[in-house]
Amino acid sequence: MVNSKTCLLIDDDLDDQEIFLIALDKSGKNVKCNTANNAIQGLKQLDENPVNIPDFIFMDLNMPGMNGRQCLVEIKSRPFLKHVPVIVYTTTSQPADIHEMKALGATDFISKPPSLKLLTELLSDFFDNYS
Repeated sequence: MVNSKTCLLIDDDLDDQEIFLIALDKSGKNVKCNTANNAIQGLKQLDENPVNIPDFIFMDLNMPGMNGRQCLVEIKSRPFLKHVPVIVYTTTSQPADIHEMKALGATDFISKPPSLKLLTELLSDFFDNYS
């Protein structure tokens, strides 16, 4: 059996979390995903267990309180998280946002697709490319 991967999804939209988890399951990839309802909660989860960190972090850009930009800066400032790929997973596809997030250290930028089928295909392709 192939070693499983882990990811953390940080997204304030519970519906988007559920859709992501369903698509990930349907993708057939061996990836376990935890969720956090906002950036503060996500950072807390990461800080509380610095030995068992996820292989990937997917993060929304537009969240109340601490937004994705601020969260990315915090993640990349922690030595034990610097190597973890952070994928911005958001509704926006503005070139300026994409450029800014990559300049801040994001590995990839994924615009939320309009259907479960497309998200399933996107996640399948993503994990095929990063396995």
